[in-house]
Amino acid sequence: MSPLAQSIETIRRGAHELIVEEELAKKLASGRKLRVKLGLDPTAPDLHLGHTVVINKLRHFQELGHHVQFLIGDFTGMIGDPTGKNQTRPPLSREQILANAQSYRDQVFKILDPERTQILFNSEWSDKLGAEGIIRLAAKYTVSQLLERDDFSRRFREEKPIAVHELLYPLMQGYDSVAMKADVELGGTDQKFNLLVGRELQRTWGQEPQVILTMPLLEGLDGREKMSKSLGNYVGIAEPPQEIFGKLMSISDQLMWRYLELLSFEPLSSIRKWKSEVEAGANPRDVKARFASEIVARFHGPRAADKAREDFEQRFREGALPEDMPELTVKAPEGAILIAHLLKQAGLTPSTSEAQRMIEQGGVRLDGERVSDKNLRLPAGRMVVAQVGKRKFARIRVE
Repeated sequence: MSPLAQSIETIRRGAHELIVEEELAKKLASGRKLRVKLGLDPTAPDLHLGHTVVINKLRHFQELGHHVQFLIGDFTGMIGDPTGKNQTRPPLSREQILANAQSYRDQVFKILDPERTQILFNSEWSDKLGAEGIIRLAAKYTVSQLLERDDFSRRFREEKPIAVHELLYPLMQGYDSVAMKADVELGGTDQKFNLLVGRELQRTWGQEPQVILTMPLLEGLDGREKMSKSLGNYVGIAEPPQEIFGKLMSISDQLMWRYLELLSFEPLSSIRKWKSEVEAGANPRDVKARFASEIVARFHGPRAADKAREDFEQRFREGALPEDMPELTVKAPEGAILIAHLLKQAGLTPSTSEAQRMIEQGGVRLDGERVSDKNLRLPAGRMVVAQVGKRKFARIRVE
């Protein structure tokens, strides 16, 4: 395989769509370092593994010798991209954006090489546009073109409100590509429309249009919905090593291969080899443990990964309790407390109904014994070790 073909294979790994491959091949064949753009609006302080799918792809470009431009959307973040939503997303203040941006920088450099990463803020050029510049930019696109975006067209059909500032968002993101003279822009599949706007605006400004590489949206731990903190199916990269390791060990054997393709830095040849071994009878749990160790090591270091694996194996193979188990006190105002209320107060379940559901499924233990009675009441003065599911433990005193 030629070096050019190898580069394209690396770039295409795990990607959903490449627009246009012939254009990318031409850019790569020129021999110059390409400007590879990824823009993120820092709308929350922490990143999860779903966010890192595109950041990992930036790393691939760095390894190929190209120039990575990591754009923090401090201007566009205040507008609020409504991607995939049926209603207007509330904008954030500049102060919130900047605080989150610093957290993003700290986290992405666990993946990217800081020496080969340029951090940019789009307020640098967007603030300078002013009212006149934004009006001139708006003149480059029609309302009918903007309504081709899926969520806009759906809301328009359903007679749901679309604020004028939302229509400006794709234009502002596209203008970022003009200001940065991007050769390649990365994004999730939900960003395709905005990325295409960037191509069109670059043509309008007489630039060579950027190549677009879209990455799939990673499924969460449940294997169904997109990874999301609000759905509770996420793995945060700033979470404790034991939590990351345990969560990744809980994914299904089928989902494991998807995570390996999108999140692992192991060669595809190695992953194919492991898959063949599993199909021949090897235990997929060993592959999962290797992957979980890799992810923990990436964000917390090799020693933390070894410790997390050791703790996991001791806890779940030998039935040992975690050494860092939280100790809590819950109140029993009537001299006793229902088991569901105890679990909710201790933070082991988000609600009493979820606690009851976990009891019905056999997922609750007190002092190592499975709880089957949803009407169980624990008296004041009792001290118990409670376990919900495989990973949640607490030593609880009832008062």
